Amino acid sequence: MKALLQRWLAPRPRLEHRQAERLSAWRGLPDAGKKSGFENSRCVVLDVETTGLNLMTDTLISIGAVSVVNGSIVLADSFYVVLQQRESSRKENILVHGISGSVQREGEAPADALLSFLEYLGKDPLVAFHVKFDETMIRRAMRQYLGISFNRPWLDLAYVMPALFPDLMHSHRGLDDWSSYFRISNEDRHNAVADALATAQLLLVAISIARQTGNSGYEGLRSLERTFRYASGER
Repeated sequence: MKALLQRWLAPRPRLEHRQAERLSAWRGLPDAGKKSGFENSRCVVLDVETTGLNLMTDTLISIGAVSVVNGSIVLADSFYVVLQQRESSRKENILVHGISGSVQREGEAPADALLSFLEYLGKDPLVAFHVKFDETMIRRAMRQYLGISFNRPWLDLAYVMPALFPDLMHSHRGLDDWSSYFRISNEDRHNAVADALATAQLLLVAISIARQTGNSGYEGLRSLERTFRYASGER
């Protein structure tokens, strides 16, 4: 708890001039419309790898993302970065995500890595599976290294999928469950880009089904997510 308080109460980081310019340029971008259908918009599907699963104490190691543009996955428009770590994560953690200690220590300076992610994202909305974890890790890193509050719209497929397929809500809970059901291949599980790609393919399934129910579009799926959360007692 002490380490967490120190992190949140730390003074605003000092950015180099060029970093401050990059951040200012991102802040000046217009917000993307979220009311457009997926066939006329871009969203970013994201996954992260971290030093562990503790939301209070673990830290961000890598971000992987792919875009869905006009209803199609665009592999050429993907993103991956490793944030430089002062110390390598534990051996058992490395065995999960496969990012070696040397790669972690030689990663991109965290402020620059996060700025590159912001430039890739623009002001487009985000999609993930189990948003709370990814969002918490990214928001903490943004505050720590860039001194900003990263408040962006997110869509959580962990709630959208059971809302669309209620008969599967108890038997299918994780990304692996849904990927297996829809025969989505992921041969590099726990690689952030590979997991983001699997999530993006799941999003295309959700878009296709949602069109049949009248909940198409990013905001339509977010409404479906909120309804499911309320009905299941989650907020």
